[in-house]
Amino acid sequence: MNIEKYWAAVLKQDAVKMREFLDDKAYINWHDSNEHFTAEEYIRANCEYPGEWAGVIERVEEIGDLIVTAVNVFTTDIEMSFHVVSFIKLKDDKIVAIDEYWGAETKAPKWRIEKKLGTAIKKISDFTRKPQQKRLQHGGKEEK
Repeated sequence: MNIEKYWAAVLKQDAVKMREFLDDKAYINWHDSNEHFTAEEYIRANCEYPGEWAGVIERVEEIGDLIVTAVNVFTTDIEMSFHVVSFIKLKDDKIVAIDEYWGAETKAPKWRIEKKLGTAIKKISDFTRKPQQKRLQHGGKEEK
């Protein structure tokens, strides 16, 4: 399965393309909001979500029939940004299960900033300055 094409379909909110990747009996769990979806419910939840989205696949690991992705998903106006870790189980090159964890991009808490603990990994706008990463646009186009 081509994981970049899957994520491009998700970000484009392209129901037809998303169905090509999902087994009819697939299920998707969003653990942070305690939601369980059938394949069709997941497609609907994704495609009816407001806004235009883009993203950067930051990491992909493949372990047998499991693909793990870390993706920075954000609105095209950069008003919202999330980090998504997905555990994608495959069977016969189709997705049969996804366990997904979404986290909103936020600043460090005030108490850690005051104690000068840690440093920033990146800024939300850093995705435009990383030539090694492809930015997947809402329209399915890729930018470097």
